[in-house]
Amino acid sequence: MIKYNTLLYYCYSAIENAEQFAADHLQFCKSLNLVGRIIVAEEGLNGTVSGTEESCKTYMDSLHADQRFAKIDFKVDEVDEPSFIKMHCRYKSEIVHSGLRDPHIINPEKKTGIHLEAGEFINMKDDEDVLILDVRSDYEHSIGRFKNALTLDIENFRDFPAKINELAKYKDKKIITYCTGGIKCEKASALLLHEGFEHVYQLHGGIIKYGREAGGKDFEGKCYVFDNRVAVDVNSVNPVVISTCRNCGAHTTKMINCANPECNEHFTQCDKCGTKLDGACSETCQTHPRKRIYDGTGYYVKVPQAVNLKKNTAEKNYL
Repeated sequence: MIKYNTLLYYCYSAIENAEQFAADHLQFCKSLNLVGRIIVAEEGLNGTVSGTEESCKTYMDSLHADQRFAKIDFKVDEVDEPSFIKMHCRYKSEIVHSGLRDPHIINPEKKTGIHLEAGEFINMKDDEDVLILDVRSDYEHSIGRFKNALTLDIENFRDFPAKINELAKYKDKKIITYCTGGIKCEKASALLLHEGFEHVYQLHGGIIKYGREAGGKDFEGKCYVFDNRVAVDVNSVNPVVISTCRNCGAHTTKMINCANPECNEHFTQCDKCGTKLDGACSETCQTHPRKRIYDGTGYYVKVPQAVNLKKNTAEKNYL
């Protein structure tokens, strides 16, 4: 039986000619028959890739052999099948979109919150002078979060800097940030320090590593992940389900996209309501003429759009 792995990782490390690196790295991943999603920027790498155990090992060994990426802490999950359908490796201005692009102000290679290992986090998290801060988006923490954590009403991580003023009342506390794998915390904790917060920490390796090393104690619900699995179990010590169906309120951990592509809202829905509404978030979306076929998963592969030749010709003429 073929064994498959899914790797979650990031690395803040300067990459020269990052755009060309992204193109070359894509071909390297394809040569190993990997699938996944990698973001490349001048500041580093952020990726989730999946493939056979052998291919994943070759990939990890190759990156570790490169001095720039020697310190990457791969989170390795055993999976029944690859967690993606295709391989994407794209160049962007940041490896996680935050808007904090000036390395003279925020530079995770030079200054971040103190990294806490799982045991250190457990020893601190329940102290009265400690605030556990979830820096993920609302749809992520809606399905799972640490007990007593402060969550933020943000649609994307790029909205986090605008929340700093709301957090000012906690400046006298020790703040421990956490996210899925640690990447968002690097910039979130750095920004908090820049804004005058003195006692800033972050959960090293995020929720995924904590689940593996500490059994996920006191993480309530499931952890949202950015691949076909959508959400994974973390807590094997004292698990609970906290997310509810948007339509009926019943407890469920199933998260889907609305079957209406013009809505495409990401939300939790139980199987009963999924069957009743055919994968739509509402009766209005259920009757939409473009509604996609619901197969019970609520996951839809993006279909390439046809090229608009008239538009391209007009643009060329304009140029």
